[in-house]
Amino acid sequence: QLQLVESGGGLVQPGGSLRLACAASGFTLDAYTIGWFRQAPGKEREGVSCISRPEGGTSYAGFVKGRFTISRDNAKNTVYLQMNSLKPEDTAVYICAVRRSGYVCYAGDMDYWGKGTLVTVSS
Repeated sequence: QLQLVESGGGLVQPGGSLRLACAASGFTLDAYTIGWFRQAPGKEREGVSCISRPEGGTSYAGFVKGRFTISRDNAKNTVYLQMNSLKPEDTAVYICAVRRSGYVCYAGDMDYWGKGTLVTVSS
């Protein structure tokens, strides 16, 4: 059964760092385009970062560019989101999703979603 499980969320102070992981089971991640999305309380889901199949080209939302890095470890079948210089406005549930075809991460086009991991940035 295809499954995505996020981990690595938690409470961090402004300026701190976290590394999120999205572990896949039941399929091979390197055949998919993978995206990280986030949803803050009372706000709509928004795209954060994307890594495309098969060459692994990456893209970032403007509000995280230079602070977040997406990467993929094919041996572990896991995608990571390294988040540095975190700000209170980064507080949200972070969710990974995949699509089998295509190279961009539009929420409406993703095929499978994880349940998310909560990131809270607060002093």
